[in-house]
Amino acid sequence: MRLRLAQPSALIDVTRIAAMKTIRVDAGIVTIGAAVCHADVAQHADLARAIPGLSGLAAHIGDRQVRALGTIGGSLANDDPAACYPAAVLALGGTVVTDRRRIAAGDFFVGMYETALAPDELITAIEFPVPERSAYEKFRNPASHFALVGIYVAKFADGVRVAVTGAASSVFRCAELEAALSADFSQTAARAVTVSAATLNTDMHASADYRAHLIPVLAGRAVATANG
Repeated sequence: MRLRLAQPSALIDVTRIAAMKTIRVDAGIVTIGAAVCHADVAQHADLARAIPGLSGLAAHIGDRQVRALGTIGGSLANDDPAACYPAAVLALGGTVVTDRRRIAAGDFFVGMYETALAPDELITAIEFPVPERSAYEKFRNPASHFALVGIYVAKFADGVRVAVTGAASSVFRCAELEAALSADFSQTAARAVTVSAATLNTDMHASADYRAHLIPVLAGRAVATANG
């Protein structure tokens, strides 16, 4: 709306709906209401203990004003190709809960600014399984703080999931990194992976080759953070 790309005739503020403003940490599952702002995700103590990678991601979205007003549900519904939350949802194998159904992360993100949501469908919450370890690293645009490349790495008992944002038209999983890190969850293993630039973006900020170089570098940093 700020860029006049969308000009709705009416707006409905959902940020005062109590059920959409809560964070709940249960055994093995974290549920975040869609209207929870980034700052609250970053500062929630129980969430930080359960999934520190997610709270760390939220702490570095935009600037202080953006973190105070922007919401996790709004970010996911917008699905900016350089947004941070989509990488966390996809890497953690999250579930987007709407007013009518549950959508697995792998089915939710369709393309640039495009999701599986119907025009009149509302995100109410997002559910995240708690991983053994996880972390997020991004190489950010110094002006917007959006990710030129962002990597979320999540280690589960049955393997590792790696999601990449900022590098293509939509968030995606990196099979090469997942295979390497499932065999050896180390910074060295991540850095040894070569990522093809064929489907990555070239724009005024970075070339596809540069983004391809950044992906294993940032994945290695994320693994190092996750390993403590």
